[in-house]
Amino acid sequence: MTTFQIDLFFFLTGSAVLIWLSRKPLRHPGSHGFYRFFAWEGILALVVLNRLPWGEQPFSAHQIASWILMSLSIYLVIIGQKALRNHGTACAERAEGGLYEFEKTTTLVTSGIFKHIRHPMYASLLVLAWGAYFQAPSGVGTLVVALTSLFLLLTAKADERECLAFFGEPYAAYMKATRGFIPGVY
Repeated sequence: MTTFQIDLFFFLTGSAVLIWLSRKPLRHPGSHGFYRFFAWEGILALVVLNRLPWGEQPFSAHQIASWILMSLSIYLVIIGQKALRNHGTACAERAEGGLYEFEKTTTLVTSGIFKHIRHPMYASLLVLAWGAYFQAPSGVGTLVVALTSLFLLLTAKADERECLAFFGEPYAAYMKATRGFIPGVY
């Protein structure tokens, strides 16, 4: 098999898994899960695109940046999940069809990492995408990471609409008090 065929196999196999995992959100265009699917596809494309040079120059500036970003991604997802699990009170009461069970929170989480940023999980995916990109920056990779970043912003905006519809004024007040992705910045 050629390198292209192997890359295509990995991308198509990964895409099949992502489609299966996103089967409910994909039936709800405009939902945060719908946009998140395309962000996941972008991250998969970046990993496949950079799989060969991955770790080739471990002490180069771009790969050090990559490892720092990917470590931050792991940290953000762990503390975000922990806060949701401990304070989110997931419940089937939220009947939105595109939500995973852990997303069906009926208590607005504003503590832990959520005290500092509204979207730690999407921030995690954002830094993961940029971490994968920095393994081997390229023109194609730049386009893919830019599109992935755009889809993550669309994911966050859709999630905010959904949270405003479910939580109402408390979420609107939370939005005014807390940044989306970077504490004190954005």
